[in-house]
Amino acid sequence: MNSLKQKKPVPLILLVLIITALAVALNGCSTADTGSGELIVYNARNETFVKPLLDNFEEETGIRVRVLSGREELVNQIAEEKDNVQADIFISNDAGAMEYLRQQNLLAANNTSQLESIDERFRAPDGSWVGLSARTRILIYNKDLISEEEMPQTLQELADPEWEGRFMITRGGNSSMVTHTAALRAVWGDQQTREWLAALNKNAGAITGGHTDIRKAVGSGEHPFGLVNNYYYHLQLEEDRNNNVGAVYPDQGKDEIGAFVNVAGVALINESPNEQNARRFIDWMLEDEQQEEFSYHSRETPLNPEIPTPEGAKEIDRYKPMEINLPDLGPHWPDAKNLIQESGLDLGI
Repeated sequence: MNSLKQKKPVPLILLVLIITALAVALNGCSTADTGSGELIVYNARNETFVKPLLDNFEEETGIRVRVLSGREELVNQIAEEKDNVQADIFISNDAGAMEYLRQQNLLAANNTSQLESIDERFRAPDGSWVGLSARTRILIYNKDLISEEEMPQTLQELADPEWEGRFMITRGGNSSMVTHTAALRAVWGDQQTREWLAALNKNAGAITGGHTDIRKAVGSGEHPFGLVNNYYYHLQLEEDRNNNVGAVYPDQGKDEIGAFVNVAGVALINESPNEQNARRFIDWMLEDEQQEEFSYHSRETPLNPEIPTPEGAKEIDRYKPMEINLPDLGPHWPDAKNLIQESGLDLGI
């Protein structure tokens, strides 16, 4: 019988070192290149703008992304689910809504160093939400119907009888209108804001569900001008026709309040079921590449000064913004809808 040749045993210390090295290598690969579990996103932004980013995150990390898209009702849904939290991330077009959630203790603090790329004016004091792109309230006008010099240069002028029937606004419950109202409450106070809204309701030639209807109607000449977010102006410029439009950034005079700048961004929901993945997503979104895509796809202005403004858009430092920190809108946002209703402007249409 042939006997098997006995091999020398591997020294124990060498065996331990080999096993440790393999474990570290495998663990490093799993955390750097793959993910586990899922990420649940409540999205109040146009899904066209968000889906490519979410798809990229899922592909890069291996984390499955589930999305529920809606509008203002998602804020109420997050509040209703506080004792049984379902979502990890809230993507919003509205700093007022995100700050409202924070003040209701529905968002979780976040101290990631990635937040430093965004000015403190555009993020929560505890980092629980952060803006990524700016959306400024402007007047879009049809150059064939009215010149820039003939246009009203302040928001207050919209209350004057001379503009009756000549401009368009959205319904009062539109999220941009609500937060704009909250900002005006902070600057003007309730009485002036209520009177202005009542005059707006009386003078508006048309009240629409959203800003797309306004930009298209102004572009086609149905009305001389309308109150929109600035990127709708850029979208209308890109149309094949009906694109002879201009933009007025209101209240730019020395003693005037400046144009209101709102932000779109992301918020970390408190006690989320996939908190680690949610924090990873926010860090990922704050990388330059994602910030650029988040802004450019919707023609908004990046808040990170290191990212160039899209061609044709107006940099924030080229106009006068309203001097208000967006987190300060929290106390004014919950009652903004009540003020709108008191003025007679319908929340819906």
